[in-house]
This record gives sequence, C-alpha cells and structure tokens, in this order.
Amino acid sequence: MKRERPDLRQEKFRRMTTEPVQKLVLRLSVPTIASMLVTALYNLADTFFVSSIGGYAGTCAIAAVSVSLSVMALIQALGFFVGQGASNFISRALGRHDVDKASEMAATGLFLALALGGCVCLAGELFTEPIARFLGADEEFVKPTADYLRWIFAAAPFMTGSFCLNNQLRFQGNALYGMVGVVSGAVLNVGLDPLFIHSLGMEAEGAALATAISQCVGFCVLLSGTFRGDNLRIHPSRVRVSRENLRLILQGGLPSLLRQGCGSVSVMVLNRVAGDVGAADPEIGRAALIAAFGLVSKIVMMMNNAVIGLGQGYQPVCGFNYGAGQYSRVRQAFWFLVKAVALWCVLMMVLGELFAPRVVALFPDAEPRVRALAAVILRFQCAAFFVNCWVVPSNMTQQTMGWVVPASVLAMARQGLFLIPLVLILPRLFGLTGLELAQPASDLCTFCLAIPLQARVLKHLSQPDKGLE
Repeated sequence: MKRERPDLRQEKFRRMTTEPVQKLVLRLSVPTIASMLVTALYNLADTFFVSSIGGYAGTCAIAAVSVSLSVMALIQALGFFVGQGASNFISRALGRHDVDKASEMAATGLFLALALGGCVCLAGELFTEPIARFLGADEEFVKPTADYLRWIFAAAPFMTGSFCLNNQLRFQGNALYGMVGVVSGAVLNVGLDPLFIHSLGMEAEGAALATAISQCVGFCVLLSGTFRGDNLRIHPSRVRVSRENLRLILQGGLPSLLRQGCGSVSVMVLNRVAGDVGAADPEIGRAALIAAFGLVSKIVMMMNNAVIGLGQGYQPVCGFNYGAGQYSRVRQAFWFLVKAVALWCVLMMVLGELFAPRVVALFPDAEPRVRALAAVILRFQCAAFFVNCWVVPSNMTQQTMGWVVPASVLAMARQGLFLIPLVLILPRLFGLTGLELAQPASDLCTFCLAIPLQARVLKHLSQPDKGLE
C-alpha cells in the first residue's frame, strides 16, 4: 500500500537532521555532480561540434558561441535568482515542518521564472542583431552570432523554468529527479548537434536549435518530477505573488543574481577587450582570441561544475539543519565540503598545468593558433583554481542561511568587483599577458575577501544548537 507523503516527509526530515553529515552530503552530491558534469559536457559538445566545421569558418562559429555565452549566463542568472531564492526558503521551511508555505513558494517561484524568461524572449527576438553587436560580434561573425541567439532567446522561458525547478527539487533533498531532467536534455542535445550542424548544414545556428529543443524537453521532464515521490506539488492555485514572497525570493536569490549577472557582464567585457587585443595583432586576430577564451571557458566550466555539484549536495543539508537549529551539523558539513573540494581543486590544478596542450587538443579541428592561445590561457586560469575550496563553500553557506549582504558581496566579487576592472586595466599595461592574468588575479582577490566574511558566519554557527521549539 502506498505510503502517504507526510510520512515520507517526516522520514526525510529525520534523515536530514540525524544522518551523519559526511554520508548525507556525499549521497546528495552524486546526482548534483552528475547533473553539473553532464551540463558542462553538452556545453563542451556544442563547442566541439562547432569547432569541427574547421578552418576560419569554424573559428568564427566558436567566436559566435563564445559571444553568446553572456546571454546564456544572463538567462541562467534569472533562473537561479528565482530558483535559489525560492529554494533556500523552501529548505528552511521544510526544516521547520512548514509544508504549506514551502508549497506556496514552489509554485510562485516557477511562475516568476517563466515570466522573466518570457520577457527575455520577447526583448531578444525584437533586437537580436543589435544585441549581438553590443556583445562584441563584428562583421566577421555577427551573422552566426545572431542566428545562434535567436534560438536561445526562443527557449529562454523553458531555460529559466528548468533552472528554477532543478533548484527546487535538489533543495528538497530529491536531486535525483533534477538529474534525470538535466541528463535527458543533455543527451538529446549531444545527439541533435551533429544532425543540425553538419547533416543539415546549419553550422552555429544548428547548435543553438539543438540546445533550444533539449531545454524544452528537459523542462517537461523536470516538471513531471515535481509530481513524483514526496516532492512539493506545483499547482497554479498555489501561486502568491505577494510582497512578502517577493521579499523572500529576493533575499535568498540576490546572491545568485549578482554572481551570474556579473558573470554575464564580465563575459561581455572580456570578449570586447579580447577582440580589441586580438585585432591589434595581425598574427592573432579578433575572432581567434575570442574563440580561444571561449574554448577555455568551457573547459574550466567542466572543472568548476564538479565543485558546484558537490556544493549543491551540501546546500539542502545546510538549509534543513540551519532551519532546525542544528548548528553543529552545519559546521561539520561545511568543513567536510571544504576538504572534499580542496582535493578536487588541487588535482585539477596539477593536471591543468601539466597537460594543458593535450586538453586543448580535444578540439582537433580548431585552428592551430586558437589551440596555442587556449593552452596558455588554460594554464593561467588553473594556477589559482585552488581558491574554490574556500570561496564556493563560503558563498553557498551564506546564501543558504539567508545572510544576504555577505553572500551578495562575495557573489559579485570574482566575476564583477575584481574581474571586470582587471580586464579593463591589465591589458593596457601588459597587453595579452595582462588579459590572461586577469582571471587568476581576480580569483586570489576573491579568496582574500572570503576569509573574513566567512569567519563571521562560522562564529555565529559556533553557538549551541537550538533545536525546534
């Protein structure tokens, strides 16, 4: 006989607040790491298939995808803003056994995510080519950029909805359902890429169409996951766009919006500056340098997504136990996350420094000058990769606990407060080397800022457990 969902939720609460945190974080991290790695893989596959066009046309196609990355980051920022904002509250509410409020927030969050995606879709379709030029595309590759962006804008509501639902599922401790949705879309994307890019001759536009279709399918799978197991059921009747709910979403999601919004702006600034630096050297060229930075961004995303996946497995543990007043368990989970991420970061640093040319060789059809530039850029970015072992766990803890100000400041730091000024200043002083130095220098500055910010949080968590009243 089927068990009632309230019984399942009681059992989940017991596990989340009593099971050893190391075991709990690892178990919840498996599907989130898989989801993040698969996401990175199909982003990498997009670039791989586009680069296989070969020659100068392939370089322009890679540059088009790279320039469009800032739009993808903006759409992700909006989806994560609402998704994290609603989900941080949902995990704390479930920790307090307030299922009704959690269910209301889940429905409201999805409605807002779809609405924001719809606004992006409308604005993007109306002004596609001006947006492409603003992002850094010139006459060399403005057409493939605009062709790529049209399909991305069309899929924006499904993308924001998918990011929101994925967050809600994993913050309820059911990341497996989120993984199924992400993986199904990713597998479809990889299968459609060669069909559209090569068989139908659509080139960069084909990569975008494959992404758009896979995002729509992934959204449908994620939505169906909300009606399974003990997940909160999402129904239009539960939507409450009240001032209080908007405040809670803003409070919980602002760090994500700032982090990924700054990421979107920094990608745009980097591409424009890289284009100018490349254009100043006839042996490099505008499109080639933008393409090289684009290749490296996809490789580093693969490395970083494993860190984020592990952190996402930690967040529901943090939220449930903080909501239940179990501060000692939050501390244990935080330090376990720091150690686990540190092992991964050191491994990636060593491998990146030793085998950068071989990693870049995964794109054999890219022009030799693009691969040579990308190998050097990758080594620079791997040099400071270790900072993630402190920055990512700190920021995720602050955001999940609802510490808006430190979480927002730290979220903006790496890609906004430090990277954008460094990208604008260092190339003026050191040319291409200055541009290559900008990201590792930003990482080190962010690490120094994160130490005192997280120290205050750990001091707060050192107080005795409160437990539920």
